[in-house]
Amino acid sequence: MRRTPSAIEREIKQTRPFPSQRQEAAVALMRTADTLRHTLAQFLEPLGITAQQYNVLRILRGARPERLPTLEIAERMIERTPGITRLLDRLEAKRLAHRERSAPDRRQVLCGITPAGLELLRRIDGTVNEVEVRSLGRLTDEQTRQLIRLLDLIREGTP
Repeated sequence: MRRTPSAIEREIKQTRPFPSQRQEAAVALMRTADTLRHTLAQFLEPLGITAQQYNVLRILRGARPERLPTLEIAERMIERTPGITRLLDRLEAKRLAHRERSAPDRRQVLCGITPAGLELLRRIDGTVNEVEVRSLGRLTDEQTRQLIRLLDLIREGTP
């Protein structure tokens, strides 16, 4: 009897079954994350910012009125990036973020969001929420909570 390919196997046009369900789940998770990232990027691109820049702006808005050290922003990022300084350079050039040296420790650079950065986030919050609802809207509230718990378990087991 012929096996029916899973949704992810059909989507990536895989002709053989995965060696294990865990491998299939990992591939499905990575494909889903890429799909969500791509959807967000398509929305943000016409606004002149990347998903990583958007992430930095959200981090800075959440920290207000405090300013954050550069390395702490890097630690809070959804996607790890070695180029946090370049990201901040671009946001500063667009006047969406600002940096200044810490008075007590001149080696430390503190970052904050500008009024223009806050305004940009205000303008796009609703649309980003719509993108999230469209992407995850098929899940019930209980399924969403379960998904969050499962994703937490995966991250806990990942070095």
